[in-house]
Amino acid sequence: MKIESIRLKNYKTFRDVHLTDIPPFLVVVGANGAGKSTLFDVFGFLHDCLKGNVRQALDKRGRFREVLSRGVPENESILIEIQYRMPITNVERLVTYSLEIAEQDGLPFVKREVLRYKRGRYGSPYRFLDFTNGAGFAITNEEDFHQPDESLDREHQTVAPDTLAIKGLGQFERFKAANAFRQLIESWHVSDFHITAARGRKEAAGDSEHLSETGDNLPRVALYLHERYPEKFQEILQIMAHRVPGISRIEPRLMDDGYLTLRFQDGSFKTPFLDRYVSDGTIKMFAYLVLLHDPHPHPLLCVEEPENQLYPKLMTELAEEFRLYSTRGQVLVSTHSPDFLNALQLEEVCWLVKKDGATEIRRAKDDAQIARYMSEGDQLGYLWKQGFFEGADPQ
Repeated sequence: MKIESIRLKNYKTFRDVHLTDIPPFLVVVGANGAGKSTLFDVFGFLHDCLKGNVRQALDKRGRFREVLSRGVPENESILIEIQYRMPITNVERLVTYSLEIAEQDGLPFVKREVLRYKRGRYGSPYRFLDFTNGAGFAITNEEDFHQPDESLDREHQTVAPDTLAIKGLGQFERFKAANAFRQLIESWHVSDFHITAARGRKEAAGDSEHLSETGDNLPRVALYLHERYPEKFQEILQIMAHRVPGISRIEPRLMDDGYLTLRFQDGSFKTPFLDRYVSDGTIKMFAYLVLLHDPHPHPLLCVEEPENQLYPKLMTELAEEFRLYSTRGQVLVSTHSPDFLNALQLEEVCWLVKKDGATEIRRAKDDAQIARYMSEGDQLGYLWKQGFFEGADPQ
């Protein structure tokens, strides 16, 4: 499953943008406040809507009027539209999920929620889920492609006006497209890694199969990999030994008091030491490798500014790690690092430009001058520093 395009209207700084032809690995650059975090927050917002409801997700962000673009009339709505490819009846099909949110009498509600795709090569996309203000229908036999459109079974349902229809219907296998999109939202990962949260002793019980958004379960995930996927864990250790001088071994250990901790072995010392004595960069690199070498990768991975606390010369190898991951799951990264950009290809980069309070998205591959310089052997990081990413610098 791969996201092909994102359209945002009236979502914070994005008054009306449409990012198309999204590659498996995309890196976003731009000045502070240009909208990089907001772009990633769209995925977090949908995830929060699914965990709770639209009202709770908006409250977390300051309520509807704080999420609605500034200067837009209050009776306008917020639109989020995502197109993604998924296999249906053994054919890759382009599915569109459209969510429109409005407010009435101070209460947010789902004005329209639609899930659609083409059943055949020709014709318009067919709506397999269509809800307005809490009422609508979903198709239960959408894979019966030999049936004419009028013969499809529509199951009419009602949900709370501030609840996504895919939250309830997506639990059932009979709603194929809704179920697949719900799984996509539930399994994507928007990283909010904190080194302080990753350090120290951790309780042995808890989530251990995937690294959490903050990284606070790093010792548990390391132990899980060490015990269940020893070859994968050894691969991570080999990369660490190559990229972090001195580190020869990392051991997740269950202590006598029942808590887990990480112990690092430096080749210069006989005794391993606890993670609280290890540099921030070492902890962060290990956490990224654990995330990127997950045996069951996330379909979408979003990481903001991975260069923080890491040595600049590691940027090329880190970019390659993200690119390798993108062969298993899609990756979106934001950065301020020219060294990281220097490791990227033309089609992998876009930048954000803020004009009159609204954000625009520009692609490096669409800029003739940048493309020409790249064809002559230049690198994107140097071009960015020299001001060729027009509008990307703070004004």
